[in-house]
Amino acid sequence: MRKRVLEDHAIKSDTKLMVYENVDIASLLESITSGMNSDHHTAPQRGNRNLRTVDSNVTTMDQNLKKMDWNVTTNGRSFILYFNFLVAHYEELSLVLRMRYAFRIIQYIYYPVLAVVGFAVNILTIVILPRGKCGLSRCVTRYLVAMAVTDLLVIILDLILRHIPILYQKEFHFVRSFHVCNIHAVLLHAATDCSVWFTVSFTFDRFLAICCQNLKTKYCTERTAAVVLGTVTLLSGLKNIFWYFMLTRFYTLSNMPWFCYITDDVLYSPVWGAITFLHYILTPCIPFALILLLNIVTARHIILASRARRQLLGASSGECPSDPEMASRRNSIILLFVISGNFILLWAVFMVNSIWTQMYFLGYDSVYIPFYVMDIGFMLQILSCCTNTAIYAVTQTKFRQQLKNVGKYPFTLILKLIKR
Repeated sequence: MRKRVLEDHAIKSDTKLMVYENVDIASLLESITSGMNSDHHTAPQRGNRNLRTVDSNVTTMDQNLKKMDWNVTTNGRSFILYFNFLVAHYEELSLVLRMRYAFRIIQYIYYPVLAVVGFAVNILTIVILPRGKCGLSRCVTRYLVAMAVTDLLVIILDLILRHIPILYQKEFHFVRSFHVCNIHAVLLHAATDCSVWFTVSFTFDRFLAICCQNLKTKYCTERTAAVVLGTVTLLSGLKNIFWYFMLTRFYTLSNMPWFCYITDDVLYSPVWGAITFLHYILTPCIPFALILLLNIVTARHIILASRARRQLLGASSGECPSDPEMASRRNSIILLFVISGNFILLWAVFMVNSIWTQMYFLGYDSVYIPFYVMDIGFMLQILSCCTNTAIYAVTQTKFRQQLKNVGKYPFTLILKLIKR
């Protein structure tokens, strides 16, 4: 009975939490649990009274959205509370709730570490690549630097200024006093769109370079890359202006696809729902399809071209003779496929959950996805902004050497100063 009441209240409160996370599920579950030890027969009644209180509080918040006191306390939002609650009530919680609390606890460590690492590696990439000592063409370098810049912006706007304040609300409570949430949302989504579509642009550029030799000299140039990147940036900014009008300027510090207060008129509006649904179709669903298609066609062309080249060089069986052209092409192919595969794998969960969330608020709720799936999606999506530097280091020997040189530079400088 005790376990059933905990699960019922947690599941019913999920919908409320998705819109108003100020009503914290941990404190709700703790209050329910504390009243269950004396008599299990009366537990459901007490739980119902607690749930009615929560519903009443949520209704009051909804009616007084503009008059809400932003100095609300954040009891129950600390790492210690989540950890203690999970340990104390582990047996009573279902697997879904165990997973949800476990991922929330992991985020307290994961996000700060990822912020430091992501900021550092993207800065290193921005410093190293423009030097032109990594054996990459100027065109490719333009795309990779642009991807690093947008990844850095996502780390700042999404991870540092959004997810970390959501977890550490007591430390970042001052964020609520800045009424610029809708502007923040526009910048964040524009940066995310740029990061995604820069990856698509890079994939298309490599597709032309490998499969369309006639267009390579015309399209795969530094100037064309600059035009493409500028156009994508402009379109991404224009596409995401709707967030300014859809969301309010007040921060909720809630763990949701949106992080600003949103009224019920907008939340359940078919028009705004369709616009948001289209937003997630354009990013990342269409990029998913384009990257998969381009990589499949590129891989097919590579296999056929490699076979023909081996035959032309007289290699019938056994080991092939040394071919610098194929070796150079192999390096570009590995870089392309690893970057594309990294994007697809790390964005897949976020894409599925985002589409499901929009369908849920449009009335299609036949399929249930556990709430912790959204946490996994956020964690992997932000991780994708930190992995490209590792990919370059693994696949590009010259980049790895430059990375070592940058790492040695501070120590070399210190030694020079000591010798003086």
